[in-house]
Amino acid sequence: MSSVSMIIRSALGRRSGFKQDLDHLRAGIRGSWLAIGLALLLFPGFLLGQTIPGTGASQPAAISKSPAAPLTTGVSAPAGYILRPNDSVTVEVYGEEDLRASGRLNPEGNLSVPLLGSTHLAGLTLTQATSKLTELYGRDYLVNPKVNVSLLSYARGRFLVLGQVGRPGTYEMPDGSPGGIDLLEAIAMAGGYTRTAAPERITVRRHNESGDQILKVNAKRFTKGSGGSFLIQPGDAITVGESIF
Repeated sequence: MSSVSMIIRSALGRRSGFKQDLDHLRAGIRGSWLAIGLALLLFPGFLLGQTIPGTGASQPAAISKSPAAPLTTGVSAPAGYILRPNDSVTVEVYGEEDLRASGRLNPEGNLSVPLLGSTHLAGLTLTQATSKLTELYGRDYLVNPKVNVSLLSYARGRFLVLGQVGRPGTYEMPDGSPGGIDLLEAIAMAGGYTRTAAPERITVRRHNESGDQILKVNAKRFTKGSGGSFLIQPGDAITVGESIF
């Protein structure tokens, strides 16, 4: 009987231990599933935080808007300079890059401008040309346009020197004086007077809207320091007369 009791107790003890082991196993399984679940939750964030080889940073770079290009300044034109055919200019409209135009005024003094077509600018100062284009753009195309007209280079005006000078011929106006130079400077560019020149007998032929004009100039009084000067303009033809003795 006692042996039977011992067998029963042993069996119950084994059953109790088996239950404890089963509880430990279940707890371990629950812990493993919890760890797996946490890993699955964290894994996508971990991937997003990594940089893929061969690419830039994980976060897209902010798109920066480049500032508007500065307006062209061009050459420094004398105050009140009047645009002439073959002058090279640039027309810019602030914020409208497609309306930028650069080129030389054609022989009629016109420039091809976007939207406006051939526009006459010769005979205007830079300020007047700017005002004209501002008005034309604002009339039909833009609201409060900001237009800038810059002079890129002068038309290379020429003048002719004939008669009693060292080197008769055609000469270009200096870059610093596109609108004209003093008569004595023009003669100096042509080699100065010859020994038989008569500075008091100089004629200048000038073409204007009404036709050719003949101007008689006594340059001898300029050389004596009595004051005065005579401006030679592009297109003028100078003839230095010869002394009669």
